[in-house]
Amino acid sequence: MNNEIPLADYLFQRLAQLGVGSVHGVPGDYTLTLLDSVEPAGLNWVGNANELNSGYAADAYARIKGISALVTSFGVGELSAINAVGGAYAEKAPVVHIVGTTPVAAQNAGACLHHSLGDGNFRVFANMYKSVTVAQANLIDAKEAPRLIDMVLRECILQSRPVYIEVPTDMVGALVAAPTGLIDLSTPGYSKLLEDEMVDKLLEKIQQAKRPMIFVDGFAARFDIRGDLNELIRRTAFPTLTTPFGKSLVNEKLPNFHGVYIGLVGSPEHSAWVKSRDLVLHFGPLPSDVNTFGFTASPNAEATVTLEADTITIGSTSASPTKHHGIRIKSLLEKLVAKLDGVKLAVAEPFPENPEDPRQLLKSLPTPASDSIVDQYSFWLRISEFFRPGDIILTETGTASYGGQSFVLPEDTMLINSSIWLSIGYMLAASQGVSLAQREMVKEGTRRPGRTILFEGEGSLQMSAQSISDIIRNRLDVTIIVVNNNGYTIERMIHGFNASYNNVQPWRNLEAPSYFGAPENDPSYPVTTRKAHNWGELESVLADPLIQQGKGLNMVEVFMNIDDAPVSLKKFGAYLAVRNSKGQS
Repeated sequence: MNNEIPLADYLFQRLAQLGVGSVHGVPGDYTLTLLDSVEPAGLNWVGNANELNSGYAADAYARIKGISALVTSFGVGELSAINAVGGAYAEKAPVVHIVGTTPVAAQNAGACLHHSLGDGNFRVFANMYKSVTVAQANLIDAKEAPRLIDMVLRECILQSRPVYIEVPTDMVGALVAAPTGLIDLSTPGYSKLLEDEMVDKLLEKIQQAKRPMIFVDGFAARFDIRGDLNELIRRTAFPTLTTPFGKSLVNEKLPNFHGVYIGLVGSPEHSAWVKSRDLVLHFGPLPSDVNTFGFTASPNAEATVTLEADTITIGSTSASPTKHHGIRIKSLLEKLVAKLDGVKLAVAEPFPENPEDPRQLLKSLPTPASDSIVDQYSFWLRISEFFRPGDIILTETGTASYGGQSFVLPEDTMLINSSIWLSIGYMLAASQGVSLAQREMVKEGTRRPGRTILFEGEGSLQMSAQSISDIIRNRLDVTIIVVNNNGYTIERMIHGFNASYNNVQPWRNLEAPSYFGAPENDPSYPVTTRKAHNWGELESVLADPLIQQGKGLNMVEVFMNIDDAPVSLKKFGAYLAVRNSKGQS
């Protein structure tokens, strides 16, 4: 019995085993034979219009499904995608970047081949990728290829970060041993004894705490602990806050959820309350300037227990942090929650009254006049009434990201924003990856049906507009709400409000579906475009059954004033302007 298969078949079969359903990328002459193995492995080829957008989409797909695959050609293709892979590294998205490279003999000879720099150095691009990937493999040896593939894919999953695989064209068909069993994804250095000890230590701290708090950040989304985390929050009744990056991870209907902690943007009373905690359980931290509002939205380090995928740090003072490796956060949480049964906890000190709580603001928001222009403050609150359980919502860097902090989210929704990389244009391409992952998971029965809803600036849209073509090509269900406020508002808030460099060329945005080849009058893939210049028009648009359903491609353009922006954006923009001019940290 022949137990050997072509190397490319091995690679794509392993990806399918790990849950990849579709492969993003752009074909090139160094990848063509490689791509012949995609469909036989049971995978779908997405076929993006450019490599940067394919990388963005693969990043977002990975955030939903837990892993993704991206294929580009050597040199020009991989460098076009490196910005996206850098973002996936910074924000921990497990992307497998596969690069079709030149034949091994040509590399060894230092041949002057196309897509190279012409200097005979075929390692230069791989060396660049070492800085934005956690594992790399160059498949030049058929005997070693299966081991290297498994090693790299294992690191991608365990570290939740991108990896890099080179497949020379003459190795695509090389015979390798067929895969046996599954890739070992056990946590390296895992210690049940240590984990049980940490559970007991946490339980002791929880029982002793008089002023506890739970603080949820965005990297907790990578640990598959959403359900366990919400159960901990419910059982303890501890006051709970999130960062902007962590918003949507906590069920906002829980009475002890108190919104996003916004540091200098919020009230001094709230900051003082957070700083006075004697126990902070901090999940999945991202301590970036944007996520912490200029490093002002951080809890008391000495009272903080930081929990990450495989580590727990008790106390975070630079002098004596105690960091323990070898736990699994999911099993630790499960054990901790189970041990809470029958344990009497002190009644936690309540969170100060918050007049800026979006849930309260939405209830008291006055009805706007139908002919009044849509304002930023009311828009981000009122649009919450459009959301439904199961929706995945994306907010582009800038106005939308800050506005999204005011969303009131239904149970079982997801919010995707960027809180460190901030590559403008990411979210439009990301919506393609999200919708594709969502469709696959609904079909697999692993996710409830929901809509993909994107909030995109009209300037940001120009960065990655070809993604609309990718959405149409794959007949994906995406609702794009374009916030048109005449230029780069976030840049205006920081510097150069009236400067020409913050202007953008006005596009006829709603003609994009036609230009990119959307079907006309096809009931199986409806395309709807609407615009709103005032509140009356916006209410009419959002009540449209086609927009409500979210099937096919929907584009809604909402016009707002050039000098209007969310309050938090205005305040943070002012902070950045001072920091950039004075060189402060």
